Amino acid sequence: MRRLAAALTTVLLAAAAAAPLAAAPWASVGDDQLRSDLTLLNDAGIAQTMVTQWPVPWRGVLDALADSPTLDAQPKYIQQAIRRVRARALRETAEGGRAETLLDATNRPALVRGFNAEGYGKGTIQETAEITAGRSDLHVQLGAIAGQTGQHGVMFDADGSYLAQRFGNVQLYGGEVSHWWGPGWVSALTYSNNARPFPQLGISTAGPLRFKTPLLSWLGPFRAEAVVGLLDDTRIAHRTAFDAVRVTLNPARGLEIGGSRTQILCGSGHPCSVTDVFDLRNNEASPSKTASEGEFDVRYGWRLGGVPVEVYTQIMNEDSNPITHSFSSYLVGGSVYVPVALNTMRITAEYTSSISTVNLFSFSDVGYGISYTDSKYPDGLRYRGRDFGFSLDSDSRLYTLQANVTDSYDRNYTLSLHRALVSRPQTGTANVLTPTPVNINYAEARVATPFYIGVLSLSGRVQDDQLRPAHGFTAAAEVTFRVKVK
Repeated sequence: MRRLAAALTTVLLAAAAAAPLAAAPWASVGDDQLRSDLTLLNDAGIAQTMVTQWPVPWRGVLDALADSPTLDAQPKYIQQAIRRVRARALRETAEGGRAETLLDATNRPALVRGFNAEGYGKGTIQETAEITAGRSDLHVQLGAIAGQTGQHGVMFDADGSYLAQRFGNVQLYGGEVSHWWGPGWVSALTYSNNARPFPQLGISTAGPLRFKTPLLSWLGPFRAEAVVGLLDDTRIAHRTAFDAVRVTLNPARGLEIGGSRTQILCGSGHPCSVTDVFDLRNNEASPSKTASEGEFDVRYGWRLGGVPVEVYTQIMNEDSNPITHSFSSYLVGGSVYVPVALNTMRITAEYTSSISTVNLFSFSDVGYGISYTDSKYPDGLRYRGRDFGFSLDSDSRLYTLQANVTDSYDRNYTLSLHRALVSRPQTGTANVLTPTPVNINYAEARVATPFYIGVLSLSGRVQDDQLRPAHGFTAAAEVTFRVKVK
């Protein structure tokens, strides 16, 4: 995988010099303010970016803003969102080079990793250099992580590095890219930033596309992406592979319908065939050779009495039948965007459960230890000790109330209140976070302040209990500083 990525880098750098002017590829996972702005523009019909599938291609955002009619009649908060998104897009897609330094330090890594999560350990330092040339983009991030939960020592960090090349409406890339697939703000069941990114190759649409045939044109804009990667961490089954595919549809204003499939396959001691990737069977009669999850999500945003609102749900299935013998996990939530001065305050309530129900709606009939584990792969659907989706791992529930607001100086404030029920007595070792169940009340306050040279983020967290074997109240602070050089 790494040799293939190196070869791809050489080819694309050679092509970059002769390529025509174009934008850098995407907005990455992690910025709540940007996501809120894009959500408002998406639901207002100004920019159909499809906010449930990240990274988000900048090309679609810029095209939408360039084609928009006069915006003077839009509410003030829409005008402010357009201002911030346009400035960000133009800055990050400008031809030439950019550099950034990231410093992150905390005395205790966050228990709940939402969309805006920062470092993976107690200390992170990372240097970033990016060159955009035509339709090629080389983004190199190198650094180190210390004190990652479940890991020992200081680890080399190339997270976020990639090389991307656009061919028409298609984007090819290779590197270590973080994803967020789903409508949740605090959790995503199948593919999120909970686990560090791994070496991968991917192909995606370079922006929203439309079917041109009358039979399918009613589906509206769509985005699609496929990923194949190598889990190069220390595993019982060495050289385990990963693949994932997602399609997101936008058939009506504010409505997004997404579906994805993620799986691990091959590895030492396991049969490995290309046909296994496309084998969707997984039941008692025809057990799968892979460990896979299917996912379906819906999000709908509209204006209620002039106030933007959204509701959403995500369902993850272990089995090939989505109704019976499905072993389903669930996420439901909703947000209200309350106008505050020139902007809005997003108030979100979200519930996530990774306790798998045997059938789709058999909530009293459950199967424990299933969501992120598999009898064929003892390490489960995880990378470096963290599962690909929900930050509390298997057989856990999370209740969240979150408020997020941006002021007139573009400072972003977030307050999150969580009730985390981690693991169950029947789970055993299927939850890697704690050997025994624990219920934790957890609060986090965060402010991100932009400066001319970057962004400073300060976070404070308190919780009334801890993951076992630790006990009792604890508190943490986190400081993140991004210094940007054009």
